[in-house]
Amino acid sequence: MESTPRKRGRPKGSTKANDKDAAGTPSRIKSSAARKRNLAVDEGYTHWKQLVPVLYDWLASHNLTWPSLSCRWGPVLEQGAQKNKQRLYLSEQTDHTQPNTLIIANCEVVKPRVAAESHIANFNEDARSPHVKTYKTLLHPGEVNRIRELPQNKNIIATHTDCPEVLIWDVEAQPNRHAILGAEDSRPDLVLSGHQDDAEFALAMCPAEPFVLSGGKDKSVVLWSIQDHVSTLTNAGTQSAESASSIVKAADNSTVGPRGIFQGHTDTVEDVQFCPSTSQQFCSVGDDSCLILWDARIGSDPVVKVEKAHNADLHCVDWNSHDENYILTRSADNTVCMFDRRNISASGVGFPVHIFSGHKAAVLSVQWSPDKCSVFGSSAEDGLLNIWDYEKVGQKEDTGSDPDTSEGLFFKHAGHRDKVVDFHWNVDDPWTIVSVSDDGEFSVGGGTLQMWRMTDLLSRPKDEVLAELQKFKDHVIECSKTS
Repeated sequence: MESTPRKRGRPKGSTKANDKDAAGTPSRIKSSAARKRNLAVDEGYTHWKQLVPVLYDWLASHNLTWPSLSCRWGPVLEQGAQKNKQRLYLSEQTDHTQPNTLIIANCEVVKPRVAAESHIANFNEDARSPHVKTYKTLLHPGEVNRIRELPQNKNIIATHTDCPEVLIWDVEAQPNRHAILGAEDSRPDLVLSGHQDDAEFALAMCPAEPFVLSGGKDKSVVLWSIQDHVSTLTNAGTQSAESASSIVKAADNSTVGPRGIFQGHTDTVEDVQFCPSTSQQFCSVGDDSCLILWDARIGSDPVVKVEKAHNADLHCVDWNSHDENYILTRSADNTVCMFDRRNISASGVGFPVHIFSGHKAAVLSVQWSPDKCSVFGSSAEDGLLNIWDYEKVGQKEDTGSDPDTSEGLFFKHAGHRDKVVDFHWNVDDPWTIVSVSDDGEFSVGGGTLQMWRMTDLLSRPKDEVLAELQKFKDHVIECSKTS
């Protein structure tokens, strides 16, 4: 089976000045088709920007120096009356002139119904946002392909790069570094070994216990427990940042072996995910187009293996934390599938509950919303981050001037001008998302980071919204009578 390109970002050693197409033509010498595409992108972006005050409760756009392959929310640091201060983890995919870096930033997240219309509408996409400030930089050994935070203590993160190991970092204990060519890499606090080949993308942290899951080119799924090195980390979530930092620092770059190695895929494992309530059940997808369910309590063989879950390589999977029967998969075939594991037989026979087909290019990421059971997001190479609600499938609703709106799709975030490589829902701030794109061709930087929240008029119950709008209408009429 022919795989899609491995890297979600810009190829290694590539910059805007030296990018070339497959024929070796410099990117600055654009074809007529490329110019037309860029014109269409600019027109679509301009139209979207005009609608920002109507569609969004809050939005902050931040121009990146380098492309990013991964972004994740960290812990809330401070809570204020109008905004919160929160940690953000971000990767930088550099060229050979600077080391690859892991950025720890402190962000200001404006609370709902606080931001003024002028504040969110008048932003410069080529500028840095005042809401994003770098707190610390780590020099990462290789590109940061994937970042995952430990739910029990979000100051602890895991990263994947182009090597077999998973790297564990305590961001508070790590020293700040300067990105200078030739500088020694930062040392991870813990190294998880067990893969026999590179494990680049498939990475998950367990919500229930401090367990880590990974998949790689060796066609294996590997399970670790951080407790195998530091047993007291189980209580890290209730400890202070200082005490948790000292515990992990004691690891001193130690290596931990796996709890189990699970084999059932016939090609690269592209993504893994834990069942939200247990560390012993998990799922995986790969370039063999298979969705596999596992249970570590009964052995290392698959419990259920769904062949041909998509018509192309599978690159992402997510498990619903509200209803553990539902699993999402995304693929290079431009679709997102929702499976109900109750409908999958022991022999692996099962079909998606629904196939969501709202993207025009390969889907790169898919995640369930932490705020509503039926809602999820998907980002793709078409530059869109779509928000879906499977409860809307089959409902006849007014889609305005867009007759091609896909079933279940109720919001399109079109603020990125090229592929949306990654995004993450904020579990501490309802309906708030951070997303990154590789749209350096359209800006002076290497990409764009956006933190945003759609207007709650789109997410709240319809009756509640209509009642509020009626109050506003009555107020306007009353004011017009007295003026």
